[in-house]
Parts: sequence; structure tokens; C-alpha cells
Amino acid sequence: MANLRAIRMRIKSVESTRQITKSMKMVAAAKLRKTQTAASRLHSFAEKSREILLSLGGGASAGKSPYLRSAPEEGKLCYVLIVGNRGLCGTYNHSLLRYFEQLRAENGRESLLYVAGRWGRDLIGGVDKRLEISDAPTAQEAQSLTEELKQLYSSGEVSEVRLVYQHFRSVLQQSPCETTLLPLQLPEGGEERDVICEPDGESVLERLLELTLVNQVHSALLEARTGEHAARMTAMTSASDNTEELIQELTLELNHARQAAITTEISEIVGGAAAL
Repeated sequence: MANLRAIRMRIKSVESTRQITKSMKMVAAAKLRKTQTAASRLHSFAEKSREILLSLGGGASAGKSPYLRSAPEEGKLCYVLIVGNRGLCGTYNHSLLRYFEQLRAENGRESLLYVAGRWGRDLIGGVDKRLEISDAPTAQEAQSLTEELKQLYSSGEVSEVRLVYQHFRSVLQQSPCETTLLPLQLPEGGEERDVICEPDGESVLERLLELTLVNQVHSALLEARTGEHAARMTAMTSASDNTEELIQELTLELNHARQAAITTEISEIVGGAAAL
């Protein structure tokens, strides 16, 4: 009886775990849809901005922008590491951290480290500043982070700013990547056109470059969060499937134990009757 009671308690515990993992899977799926929709809308907006930038970026005014300086081979770097807000998302955070540590070691330059996300407070060392980013990053959050990074770059404290995050390929696949935020690289493939600008081309180009920076940061934040939600949904799906299998195994074990107990009782009854 003690063995039967232990098996029943374990089944009950696994069923509770299954409810939790299924709930987390549903929450992650809802957040995934939200961030994917936001990323799709941002992509359309960024494409239009890119078209205008292509038509203005080839003029003499482009050379005057501080955001378009050539990337130096030396000088202090600023890394912005975009991690998840929580765990329980498979290898999402750990693989990104391993990639970043290898990247930083190979580079060898003096650097600052900004971490966007709540995960890894006890795992990531040498953090100069930690930034709170929501599960569905907004344009306001991207604007705030961009302004801070622009200030670092414009003041000369750092000569380059790079974003390190998980590139979202599909729900089942994310891969760590590194992109240069500052100095900006003008997109190639366009031709300068005769465009009338008010108040002038230089002012419009400068505003467009600032908008491009915000779009790039916002896109990286959304892509990182999309990957996090997808990885968590996949991990919780796998965990739910595992609990289903474990419940089946425990139920089978319970049935065997119950049958063995009944057989033992029958044997004892038959043995007692024979003794009488």
C-alpha cells in the first residue's frame, strides 16, 4: 500500500507540472505572436525609411554626419548584449553568453558591456550597466536605449557600438549574431536622386539617420524577444510531452503494483483457507 500511495502522489505531482508547462507554453505562444506582428510592422516602416535614405545618402551632406565615421580598428567598444528576461527557454541564453564570451576574447579590445534583459545577474560578469527591457519592446524603449548609446558614441567615450543577440530564423532555430550599430553603414544599391527637402537635405538626412538607429535597435530587441518566446514555447512543448510520457509510465507501474497487491491478497486468502 505504501508503494501504491507513493506512485499516486508522484503521478499527481507530474500532472501539476504538466499544467504549469502547458500554461507557460500558451503564454509564450501569445507573446510570440505579439512580437512577430510588431517586428513585421517595423520591417515595412524600415524599408520605406531605407528607400529615402538611399536617395539622400550619397550627397556631400552624408560626410558631415558624426554617425557615418569610418569604423576604427582600435578604441573602446561598447557591447549591448540582449539576453532574455527569464530562463526555462532551453539553451537560448547560455548559447548567446558562450558566443559573446568567445567574441569578446577574440576581439581583445577594451570594452564596455551593457546588458539588456533580466537574465543572468549572477552569471554575466563585468557588466557596466543593466537595462530593463519588456517582453514586447516598444519604440519608446528603443528610443531611450538609442539615445544613451548615441551619447556614449558622440562624447567619444566609445568609438564603436555593437549589438549581440539571438537572430530569429524560425520558431525552432535561433542563432547568435553581432551587428555594428555605430558608426552607421549606409545601405548600398541605391542612387542619389534629385529630391527637394525642407528645410534642407542635411537636416533631413540627419533626422533619417537617427530614425535608422532607433529602427535598428528596436528591430534587434524585437528579434531577440521573438527568439526568446519561441525557444520557451518549444522548451515547454517538449516538457509537456515528457510529462505525458512519464504519467503513462507511472500509470502502468501503478497498475502493475495494484495487480501484484491483489494477487498477493488472493494468495494469502487461498493459503489461509487451505490451512483451515
